[in-house]
Amino acid sequence: MTKQAQYPSLNDKVVLVSGGGSGIGASIVRNFAAQGARVAFLDYDRAASEALVTSLKEEGCDVLFAFCDLREIDDLRAAIASVASALGPITILINNAARDDRHSIESVTPEYWDERIATNIKHQFFAAQAVAELMKQAGGGSIINMGSTSWMIGQGGMPCYTTAKSAVQGLTRGLARDLGPHNIRVNTVVPGWIMTERQVEMWLTPESEKELMERQCVKRRLVPDDIAKFVLFMASDEASACSNQSFIVDGGWV
Repeated sequence: MTKQAQYPSLNDKVVLVSGGGSGIGASIVRNFAAQGARVAFLDYDRAASEALVTSLKEEGCDVLFAFCDLREIDDLRAAIASVASALGPITILINNAARDDRHSIESVTPEYWDERIATNIKHQFFAAQAVAELMKQAGGGSIINMGSTSWMIGQGGMPCYTTAKSAVQGLTRGLARDLGPHNIRVNTVVPGWIMTERQVEMWLTPESEKELMERQCVKRRLVPDDIAKFVLFMASDEASACSNQSFIVDGGWV
């Protein structure tokens, strides 16, 4: 890992990251661990998650992995309770988990719609609900919901995903207003097209990369660390006056 800014306010904080086993989530886990935070993450990919735990342990960082299918709210609540029991009150929540599987309008059934909403937005609310009381008792906290620029740029081919991701902004603003009196900040970080392994393998083509370089002001591929480093800042006391906002990290496309 390259040299990075250090945020003393993150040291020893209990951080929970959903979807932390790979991609942007794994980078967020790594970066918080490097800050000396007590980090736990939820994921349903055991192999990737256990590999991340092993890799970080070899680097001298202990993180806690809790297997969880975030679509099952009872399981989500139980996993969050187990993390709090093991590490202490959660004061930083990163609602990162999502899947941007492509789908046509014609293919969507009511069942698929409900599953995509559960995958991409429902768990964000219930995770926030589960940690809110812990944060109140601790005197405050930070909730960061991960959005997407896909709906902002009018991307097609995945209407369930873009609907869910546009709803993140409304969720953030509602939670921020209700939780603000308890010193709990709620913000959205909105990634652009971030070159995770999944994105490169499944969606990146010479044509799409050419369009990306034409539209971004910054003429390079964005990588998971670009998001993780901004998330660190937003979770730290350096951003203590920031709430109820959406921050776009997309290299200047939108």
